[in-house]
Amino acid sequence: MQMPIFINKESLQNFNDAIRKEWLETNGLGGWASSTLTGAHSRRYHGLLVAAMQPPVRRMVLLSKLDETIEISGKYYDLSSNVYTGTVFPKGYEHLKCFTKDLFPVFDFAVAGIHIRKTIMAVNGENTTLIFYEILRAPCPFSLQLLTLFAGRDYHSLIHANDAICRESSFKEGTFHIRPYDDVPDLFIRIPGADFKALPRWYYHFEYLEEKKRGLDFGEDLFSYGVFQSSLSNGDCVGVIVSTQDPSGRDPLTLYDQEKRRRLDLLKKLPKSDKFSKMLVLAADQFVVRREKDLRSIIAGYHWFTDWGRDTMIALPGITLVTGRFEDARRILLAFAHSVSQGMLPNRFPDTGRVPEHNTADAALWFFVAVYKYLQYTEDECFVSSELMPVLEDIIRWHDLGTRYQIHTDADGLLCAGEPGIPLTWMDAKVGDWVVTPRHGKPVEINALWYNALKIYASMARRFDRKACALKYEKRAGHVKKRFLDVFWNADMQCLYDYVDKDYQETAIRPNQIFALSLPFPLLSKERARAVLRVVEKRLLTPFGLRSLDPRHHDYVSRYEGDRLARDGAYHQGTIWGWLIGPFITALVRIKGDTAGKRQAATILKGMSAHFKDAGIGSISEIFDAESPHEPRGCIAQAWSVSEILRAYIEDVLD
Repeated sequence: MQMPIFINKESLQNFNDAIRKEWLETNGLGGWASSTLTGAHSRRYHGLLVAAMQPPVRRMVLLSKLDETIEISGKYYDLSSNVYTGTVFPKGYEHLKCFTKDLFPVFDFAVAGIHIRKTIMAVNGENTTLIFYEILRAPCPFSLQLLTLFAGRDYHSLIHANDAICRESSFKEGTFHIRPYDDVPDLFIRIPGADFKALPRWYYHFEYLEEKKRGLDFGEDLFSYGVFQSSLSNGDCVGVIVSTQDPSGRDPLTLYDQEKRRRLDLLKKLPKSDKFSKMLVLAADQFVVRREKDLRSIIAGYHWFTDWGRDTMIALPGITLVTGRFEDARRILLAFAHSVSQGMLPNRFPDTGRVPEHNTADAALWFFVAVYKYLQYTEDECFVSSELMPVLEDIIRWHDLGTRYQIHTDADGLLCAGEPGIPLTWMDAKVGDWVVTPRHGKPVEINALWYNALKIYASMARRFDRKACALKYEKRAGHVKKRFLDVFWNADMQCLYDYVDKDYQETAIRPNQIFALSLPFPLLSKERARAVLRVVEKRLLTPFGLRSLDPRHHDYVSRYEGDRLARDGAYHQGTIWGWLIGPFITALVRIKGDTAGKRQAATILKGMSAHFKDAGIGSISEIFDAESPHEPRGCIAQAWSVSEILRAYIEDVLD
C-alpha cells in the first residue's frame, strides 16, 4: 500500500500546528493509544495504553507516556515533548524529520547523526500497544532511555499526586510489572534486553491544551516508576509490549506481523481499491468493537463516545457492508436486537454498568434501514427472517401502541415524539434543563424514516411469502406518504418543514429534509426533490458536509468553541456535520443522474480527502465550524462521518 499521508519536517516543527494534529490506534475492544504529532498530550484522553476493561467500556488511561531520551558520547537528546505551565519542555518535536501514516503511525527522528523510526500500533482484540524503535542510521553505539509516566485512572478524569499509589514494581527477564492502585488492573511492559532503574517519583503540572480550550480541568500529575535503558547500534530494532496481560515470552515482531496481515486483509475485500477508499477502510476498522463475548458494536467516536444506537445503525452500512465485513454486521444487528425495549433501540450504552438508555425516537427506525441494507448485501434470508423480522414487527407494534416519551403513531398515520426536557432526535444537545433544539411533534426525518420502516417491513414480508402482511404495510406506507406530502411541503420556500407540532410549522432550513430524498424509499416527486436539493445545496452545503442551520436564521452560530454551554448551544445551530455529506451525495446522484451527479459528488469528496491530514490523521472529524476555514471540532474520528463518506463513495460514485 502506497503511503497516502505524509507530514513534513516544516509542519512538525511548527508546534502550534503539530499539536492540533492527532494520531489514533484502536484495539477492537474500545481502547486505544493516541496523542499529538508533537508527542505532547493535549487531552485527558491521550495515552500509550487506554484499556477497555469491560469492552467496549470502562476505559482507563494506564500508561500515559514513555518519554524518550538518547545518550551518545555523554550528551543527551530528548525526543519527547510535554506542555507544562507556560512552557514546552522538552522540545523533542524539533528532532522530528517526518510523520507518515499508512497502516500505522510512524515517526522519524534525526538527531546527532542518528535516524530513529518509531512505529506505534494497537493489537486487535487485546489491551496491548506495541512500540518499535528501528535504528536506521547510527554512527556509533548509543543508549535509548524510556521514562515511564503512569496515570492509572478513568479516562474522563484526571489524576494528581497522592500517597495512595503503590510505589512497588518488579522487573524480571525483561518484563516490568505494576499495579498502581487496588481498583486499577495490572500493567506490564516488556522490553527484551533492556535494563530498568527504579526511580519512583511524581512529575507535576502537565497541561492539556484542548481541555483548556473546552473550559475543563486541564492539569495533571503523572507518576514514574523509573527508566528503561537499551544499548543500541546501527540496524537494531527494539520492540516494546505494553499490556494488561503478562507478555513474557511473546515476540513483538510476531504480534506486529499478525496485526499487519489483519489490516491488509481488510483492504482485499474492497470492491474497488484506491488511496481514498483504502484510507477510509482503515479508518472504519477503528470503530468496530467487541460487545460481550461474541457480539459486536460500533464506537460512535473517539475519544469520548461509547456505542450509540442511532450512530451504530447509521454507520453500519459503510463500516461493515461496503467493506465486506458481513459477520461483524450480523453480530452488531444481533447485539442491538437483544437490547430492544418497548420498541426502542438504546440511545447509548453507559461507560459503567450494563443498563442502556432508551431515549431516542430514531434509532429503532434506522435499525430498519440497517437490516434492509444488510439483506441487500448478504442475501442472508434465514437470519433476517428468524432473528430480526420478529424484532421489526415488535418495534412497529410498540410505535402503534405508544412507547416512552410519547412516541406514538398519530391518528393521521404519522409519527409523533417528544415531551418537555427530553431531546429525542439526532439534534440532541442539552445543557442542564435547556434543550437546544427540542423539535417536539412530528420531525421531518423521523417521518421519512417511519415511512421507510413500513416500506422495508412490507418488502421483507413479501420476500418471505407473507403476502397479506406485505399488502397491509404497503397500504399503510402509501397513506403515510400521502400525509407526509400534505403536512411537510413548504410551498413558499420550495422545501420541507423541519417539524410540525399541531398548528405550528417550523420553517428553519435544516439538513433533516435530505433524508426524504436519500433513504431507500424516497418520498418526493422528482420536481419537488430537485427543489429541496437546490435549497439544501444553496443554504447548507459546504466542502466538509452540511450546515445544521441556514446562516440567515437568527439562531445561527458560526463557530463551535468555548465552554460547554457555548459549544452545545452551537452544536446544531449551524455547525457542519461531516456525516451528512453521505445522504446529500446519495440524493445528488439520484436526482441529477449518473453523469452530472457523480461528477459533482466526486468533486465534493476530493475536497474532503484533504482532511485526512488534519485533526485525527487518517480519519474524519465529527463536526466543523460553519464558516471558512471550517476548523474541525468535536471528536477527531467519528464513525458515521467515516461510514457515510465511504458508503456514498462506493455505492453512489463508484457504483
